[in-house]
Amino acid sequence: MSLSTSSVGAIIYRSSSAQVTISAPGDSKPQFLQKVYQGTVEEEQDPGVVILRVNFQTTGEIPVTLQVQSEADKFSISSNGELTTKVKLDFDDSPHNYSVEISISDGITSDSAIIEVHVTDINDNSPVFASTTVTKSVPEGTEVGSNVTIVPATDKDSNFNKEIRYSLRGGEGMFSIDPISGMVSVAGALDRETTANYSLLVVAEDQGRPARSATATLMVQVSDINDNVPKFFESEYEVEVLETKEVETRLLTLSAVDPDEGANGRLTYSIFQQSPTSDPAVFELDASTGTLWLAKPLDYSEVKMYTLMVQASDGGVPSLVGNGSVLVKVKDVNNNPPEFSKDSYNVAVSENLATGASILTLEVTDRDEGGFSKGHFLYTNDTFDINEQGVVSLRKDIILDRETIDSYLFQVVAVDQPTDGLRGTAQLNITILDYNDNAPQFPSIPDPLQIFEGEYSVEVPGEVFTIEPTDADIGPNGEVNLYLASPNPLFRFREDGTLLAIGSLDRESRETYELVVKASDKGSPKRENITTIRVSLIDVNDNPPEFSSSSYVSSILLKDVEEGKLVLTLSATDKDAGNNSRISYSFSTGNSPYLALNSETGAVTLTSDSADLTEDTTLVLTAMATDHGHPPLNSTGQLNLFISHVVVNLRIVSFVEAVAFERSSYNFSVPENQPEGETIGEVWASSGSDLYEVAYKLKTYTDLFSVNSDGAVLTTTQLDKEQQEWYILDVEAMDTRTPPTSAITTIRVHVEDVNESPQFPNKVYKASVYSIAPYKTPVIQVKASDPDVGDQNQLVYSLSADSPSFDVEPVSGMVFVVSAMGEAGQTTVLEVKATDSQGLYAEATVEVMVQGSASSSDVVIISLNQPANTVEKKLPELEKSLSKVLDWTVNVLQVSSSSEGSTNSRGLRESVRTSVSFVAVDGDEVVSSEEVTKKLQSQSAAVNAQLALVFGEGFHFDVETRPQSSTSNQAAVIALGVLLALSILGLIVTVTLIIRFKKKTHQDSDKETFDIDQHSQGYTNRNWSQTSEQAQMSPQESRTEGKQQRMDKETAQCNRWADEEETIKTDRLQQDKESDTDDSHTSAL
Repeated sequence: MSLSTSSVGAIIYRSSSAQVTISAPGDSKPQFLQKVYQGTVEEEQDPGVVILRVNFQTTGEIPVTLQVQSEADKFSISSNGELTTKVKLDFDDSPHNYSVEISISDGITSDSAIIEVHVTDINDNSPVFASTTVTKSVPEGTEVGSNVTIVPATDKDSNFNKEIRYSLRGGEGMFSIDPISGMVSVAGALDRETTANYSLLVVAEDQGRPARSATATLMVQVSDINDNVPKFFESEYEVEVLETKEVETRLLTLSAVDPDEGANGRLTYSIFQQSPTSDPAVFELDASTGTLWLAKPLDYSEVKMYTLMVQASDGGVPSLVGNGSVLVKVKDVNNNPPEFSKDSYNVAVSENLATGASILTLEVTDRDEGGFSKGHFLYTNDTFDINEQGVVSLRKDIILDRETIDSYLFQVVAVDQPTDGLRGTAQLNITILDYNDNAPQFPSIPDPLQIFEGEYSVEVPGEVFTIEPTDADIGPNGEVNLYLASPNPLFRFREDGTLLAIGSLDRESRETYELVVKASDKGSPKRENITTIRVSLIDVNDNPPEFSSSSYVSSILLKDVEEGKLVLTLSATDKDAGNNSRISYSFSTGNSPYLALNSETGAVTLTSDSADLTEDTTLVLTAMATDHGHPPLNSTGQLNLFISHVVVNLRIVSFVEAVAFERSSYNFSVPENQPEGETIGEVWASSGSDLYEVAYKLKTYTDLFSVNSDGAVLTTTQLDKEQQEWYILDVEAMDTRTPPTSAITTIRVHVEDVNESPQFPNKVYKASVYSIAPYKTPVIQVKASDPDVGDQNQLVYSLSADSPSFDVEPVSGMVFVVSAMGEAGQTTVLEVKATDSQGLYAEATVEVMVQGSASSSDVVIISLNQPANTVEKKLPELEKSLSKVLDWTVNVLQVSSSSEGSTNSRGLRESVRTSVSFVAVDGDEVVSSEEVTKKLQSQSAAVNAQLALVFGEGFHFDVETRPQSSTSNQAAVIALGVLLALSILGLIVTVTLIIRFKKKTHQDSDKETFDIDQHSQGYTNRNWSQTSEQAQMSPQESRTEGKQQRMDKETAQCNRWADEEETIKTDRLQQDKESDTDDSHTSAL
């Protein structure tokens, strides 16, 4: 038996075959071979489908009949035993199994059997949803994975045909479905504001072959939650409002959006902050419409702009708030006049204010828009200017002079608009401060000033004259102090300008004093004036006459006795002057009828009574010398006479029997510093007879001088004029008589000054300078000293050989730069000469190393708000402080005054600033100006703080842009410098010639004076030479007489030299002052 299956369309047909063997037992007796048969048929097959073929047997040829006994309406059986369907069988709605009873009959006998027909399912039913449209609501913000709903479907089929698998279509990935259960869940973050409704297609598909499916629509509505903050359409609103707008004016309408629904999206507007604040608020905001209203008047001068912080709140729980801002700009209307910061400005400026310099800035405010930016000033003044920024400055063609006008008062009007502007006024009071621009002036001073000689002291001074100098300046600048240019132990000034004598004044030692008086004010810098006064001493009768010898001894031969015979001449001198020095001679005791004394000349002569004289007569008389002095203030008014007495011893002998000097006094001179043993002169005495010898003995200053047997006076040590200038020696001559006779003579020794060469403390000086150093840059100062008295200030410095690179100041000895550009990297050797007024000189070598590692581009210039003289005084501290801050070695090249300042300054500005040029060195390398400038700027606070320690509070510095200078400019500067140097040199030469001319004139005058004095002195030797014994003088006596006259002349000449030295000093001081005036304010290291 075989089974076959075939398929037509969606209907499956099955067939089988079996081999039946029928045994024939003799009668037919049909029967089924099986009592129960199994058959299977698919549902929904068209009628006539063979289910199976039953096997049966029969004998004979009798036909048999096969019939369906039960379920005959559904099945039929054929004669050959094939069971077929009569209708379509339905597995889903009908029984799945049928018991079909069949029978076989040959008419006689029959048999029955059961066919179990099993209807098999085919996939003929699609899944069916309970509802084809399902609507569900899900809140937005539901967590992913949360269940939404189950959308179930059923399938009437069985087995695989009824197993359903679910899937979703649509939903943008926001949902997922369980394929087994059909549970729909949230797969993504839901946002109602993005998508409020989702239409999902749920597909249910069975597992049959072919599969069947069905769909249902799931409508998911995303319900709102309050998850959106209200948002204004603009983050910041701006509105401009004229300050004159009325209250309740609508300004603008704010609008915000909230995508939420219902109460969550219903907005309320409010202002939660106003800046600046006010009470009540200036603005109101309609809560429902968002309209902004003006609630209070505006005033631009008070508030120019308001910032409102606004918020929009929704109705959700909790409520969400969105913030925004409104910028309300108040538009100005010109309704406020300009206002000065002060009603009156009081400012003080120095009268040396540079032309064009700023003084102060007038601060003007205008509460209207734009302030005072379009304003201008009205004023009437021809000394000062006011620019549009309110900067008051001195006009460029004006120079202030406090002594002419000491203050300015004028009104300034500020106008805020070019046309139809409103106005404000202020007073400007500018006080001119005194600058020390006037030097003290001396009044007319008598010449000479006179004072009586005498003993004065600091405790008991003598008043000479009161000098009252004037100074046009005021304050300390006009306070004048008088003092002597060179300290003088004999004179000084009292604070009231009275010249005082504070030392012993002896007219006999010195009759006049040339004093250089300096008048100096107390300004800064000080100004001085110099004049020369001459103080002449009035003689006081303080010196008694002095005889040239302590005793006069004379012998005369009896044969020579005759009336009128000159026995001897008394000689007395008085150091006083005038009548105080006029001497009268007389005998005080022991008047003799034999001798007559001429009261004027001192000549002792024999009278007519001398005929009574006999040999060996000795006359001992006392002579008296009386002067005619009058003390200047004698309360008694009586004659006060100084009287000197001397013993006159006269012997009448047959021959000369006593020793006697040829002169009663001698005058010798010796140059200082001569070696010991130097002969300064000779004295000579005669014993009166060749039978006796004369010996000489020094009575005074035996430690300094000696006299030998020939009468030669010698030095025993070197003499120094600066220690003592005059010596009075007494020399005694004694003969070999028994008993011996003796005589004493007086020697005046004058120690003469010897001009000694100047001396440098060092033979070699070393210095260095950069090749870029400008003209007149100081290099090193060399100073020589002169051991001569009063000559230190008379040295003139010069170079032994001209140098194109360097020169030296003639007065100060400062070596300075002319142009060192061509000397870079070289050492220049200079020979500096210091020459005194007599032409003696000393030389020193100066070696200058010219460093070429720096160029002009390496120079850094900073500007300090300090005067140039202050900076120059503190250069060492400045260099040290800059080196400390910059951590480099700083070398200052130049300090110069400069006028600078910003016109935008809001206060009194210093008109004079000082520029300092320097280079910085790191080891042996010069640091570039760019690097130094960068460090100065980056550490400006530290630099300011460090330099403030040097210059004090208020110090400030700026880094200047280094000016670019061409080679031609440098050459021009050098050329101008050379011309200036030549001009100064010419001035010095001119002054020198004038001084020499004055000296020559003075010397000529001195010579004439000396001649007059010489004629009036009446030395003893001159009287002696006029006697009849002149012819008897030996050649030695003649030489001695000539030598004495020369020494007398030299003594007078020496006194004149002292006066000349004072004159030279005065001229030199005047030269120094002129030289200082010519100096530039520029100095450098």
